[in-house]
Amino acid sequence: MIRRLIVSYVALVGVALAAFTVPVAFTLTSQLRGDTEESVLREATTMALLLGDGDAPAREALARMAGAYADETPGTVEVATADGRSAMPPLPLTARPHDAAFGDALERGRTTVDWGSRFVWGPELVITVPAYARGEVTGGAEGDDDGGAAESGDGDGDREGETGGTTGGTDKAAGETGEAVGGAVEADDADDGGQAVGSAGPADRIVGAVRVRYATADLTDRLWRIWGFRAILAVGVLAVAAGLGAIVARLLTKPLRQLNDMASRFGDGDLTARSPVTGPQETRTLARTLNQGAERLDTLVASQRIFVADASHQLRTPLTALRLSLDNIADGVDDEFVREDVEQATAEVVRMSRLVSGLLVLARAEAKVSAPEPLALRELVEERLKVWRPAADERGVTIVLTGDADDRARVLAGAGNLDQVLDNVLSNALEVSPDRGTITVRVETGGPEEAVLEVLDQGPGMSAAEQARAFDRFWRGQGLTGRSGSGLGLAIVRQLVTDDGGTVTLRDAPGGGLCVRIGLRTVGDGTRWISPRPGAPRSGG
Repeated sequence: MIRRLIVSYVALVGVALAAFTVPVAFTLTSQLRGDTEESVLREATTMALLLGDGDAPAREALARMAGAYADETPGTVEVATADGRSAMPPLPLTARPHDAAFGDALERGRTTVDWGSRFVWGPELVITVPAYARGEVTGGAEGDDDGGAAESGDGDGDREGETGGTTGGTDKAAGETGEAVGGAVEADDADDGGQAVGSAGPADRIVGAVRVRYATADLTDRLWRIWGFRAILAVGVLAVAAGLGAIVARLLTKPLRQLNDMASRFGDGDLTARSPVTGPQETRTLARTLNQGAERLDTLVASQRIFVADASHQLRTPLTALRLSLDNIADGVDDEFVREDVEQATAEVVRMSRLVSGLLVLARAEAKVSAPEPLALRELVEERLKVWRPAADERGVTIVLTGDADDRARVLAGAGNLDQVLDNVLSNALEVSPDRGTITVRVETGGPEEAVLEVLDQGPGMSAAEQARAFDRFWRGQGLTGRSGSGLGLAIVRQLVTDDGGTVTLRDAPGGGLCVRIGLRTVGDGTRWISPRPGAPRSGG
């Protein structure tokens, strides 16, 4: 959820940033192109006026202006007369004097502007301007009524910052030749306000054409700076937006994460888990509702535990007193028939005591909801086997521990649950095993997230129908030692294992007997683990 909020926030900022910066960048690019075109066209028009004057001073001024233009700017000047020959021997003649642009200028009097590409611009800007004889210009010269072509650089000095110094070199040359240019355009004082791109009238006499080739490398550099600066700025803004979005998202989702932590702890058995009542009104209401439900459930479970404790005390005490009374009666009676009856009554009391103990264990297992803890599985199994081996040795039964799981294998189980599971399973296996038989306990790794504990005996086993009913309460199988159990052992095992998130199944053991397979959740290496403590065997019957 946090990732989605951050992505949405960054996307929103990106759209807003693009909507603001992209049009500005396009506007600056268009302005850069327009200013450059206007400046180069103005210079070409000025040179065309000098060419049209026709006298020696004007031509000398044109030569100096073209040289300065080539030295100070990335542009070159080409001049041709109406017949296609070089108008000024020092100035270069275009390699293609009869191309379309020169044809339009010499034959139709049209000024052409060619950027070399439809996308932004090409490698150079080419402007071709026709030159009219003095006193016959009606189009193609852009200026003002003062006619000061030499003042073109001074009059537009403020535009140099926009065009990257396009006119920087020509201003100097124009200043040197201003006197000649002034005389050339003085006669056009009243008719000089024509369009930059136009065509000659029928009475105009075209004497030549001027072409300016302006390299656009500097413009491309400025274009990259315009777009690059905004791209870097956009990346920086998006990075800052992502950081702020992460902070805001974590603040917004903090109440939800607290509720999730509370639910996780509650699901793991920590009934004291509560969620802070913070955040918006909706999350505060939800937190209060969950806290109230958890409080009520905790109260109910606590009441059940109290009842189980009271019932344990109230039921065990009379049974213990009854057994002691029967033992005293048996000791004081010499009649064999009476002694036999007393012994039968004592056996029933013992069976009833075991039944009550099993019921109390199962009730505690159902009422007790404890958080699973990491336990060293193999070490715990070894400790329980040490406790049960003396009882097995009395009947000549051998308990064997096998499996590939080492001491590093750790499983999640509630405190004391796995000990009680092993006690019940081993008790049942020992009960049905024949004398001098073998009980095999196998500890293996069942996968990356599971450990398997199997207990195999050599008893009579169970049919498929019996295996299906074995986990029912009070159901007892036919073991070698008779029906002396309470029928609650496997029910307790399933309750404890499922509480810890594991599984328990029954199947036939190889060679006969029964195999109890218990699957337990494992934990990673970084989790805290608890060593088991040995204790007396515990069984629910």
